[in-house]
Amino acid sequence: MNKRNLGSTGASVSALGLGTMGMSDLYGPSDRDESIATIHAALDAGITLLDTGDFYGMGHNELLVREALATRADRPLLSVKFGALRGPDGAFLGYDGRPAAVKNFLTYSLRRLGVDHIDVYRLSRVDPDVPIEDTVGAIKDLIDAGYVRHVGLSEAGPDTIRRAHAVHPVTDLQIEYSLISRGIEDRILPVTRELGIAVTAYGVLSRGLISGHWTAQRSLAAGDFRGISPRFSGDNLTANLRLVETLRSVAAGRGVSVAQLAIAWVLAQGPDIVPLVGARTRVRLAEALGALDVVLDGADLAAIEAAVPVGAAAGARYAAPMMAHLDSER
Repeated sequence: MNKRNLGSTGASVSALGLGTMGMSDLYGPSDRDESIATIHAALDAGITLLDTGDFYGMGHNELLVREALATRADRPLLSVKFGALRGPDGAFLGYDGRPAAVKNFLTYSLRRLGVDHIDVYRLSRVDPDVPIEDTVGAIKDLIDAGYVRHVGLSEAGPDTIRRAHAVHPVTDLQIEYSLISRGIEDRILPVTRELGIAVTAYGVLSRGLISGHWTAQRSLAAGDFRGISPRFSGDNLTANLRLVETLRSVAAGRGVSVAQLAIAWVLAQGPDIVPLVGARTRVRLAEALGALDVVLDGADLAAIEAAVPVGAAAGARYAAPMMAHLDSER
């Protein structure tokens, strides 16, 4: 598998990373054995970056990752998000970036993951009540103590990125980026590229919407996040699936799947961008890995962007209450 540099780590990582959230939370039921087998298959294929969060399934995901890695000699880079507060019913209660909280969250993550350090540690959403300098300063303390290797950010806007980077070099910004979520291109990518910060792009298939496998008739399990997502609702869904069908014709012309074309498009946006694929099964993982063999030329990129123009998606990427927490949108 080809490699990309992960910002200021200076480390090479696989061209794709694996996001494991859906194996524990927010996307309906998952199968433990298949989840572990999928993580193993990803490592066998050369993926060297796993992304998790302490609030994914309220600790379940970190324990799942620990179980998956227990029998492996290879240790991937672990990217961990923290700071989201959850209730016993699964509700999101806000975010906590206070220095004491940062160190508390890290302590529990180390224990659940069964490791002595975390490679990239990041606040899941910027806490508006705590200066980012204080939060990053706490991560710097943990780096100095040997518990963390690198500072990451998630869904941060340009000013926040600069302020954080002034405290300690930021390795990586994790943020949504796909054919139908291109908001980072005007204000955020120029800053990360100026500062030498990599981007790990989540939502490259927009939570399955542009995978080519979604249908208007699909029913969602209770608690599936997509049930409240504007892009999966009503007329928005109808309009967005029309875009997918236009994209399907481009994919067919290349002899690849819609998902492979969409992932290959993200890969083509620059060597500083590492797409995170959220595959929950080995079948979907294998399809995503096929994107690495898709080389897009200028004509291909023009055809893809004609099929899915900037701003063509119907509906916001999150419901309004969740959008309010995105520093990247301010």
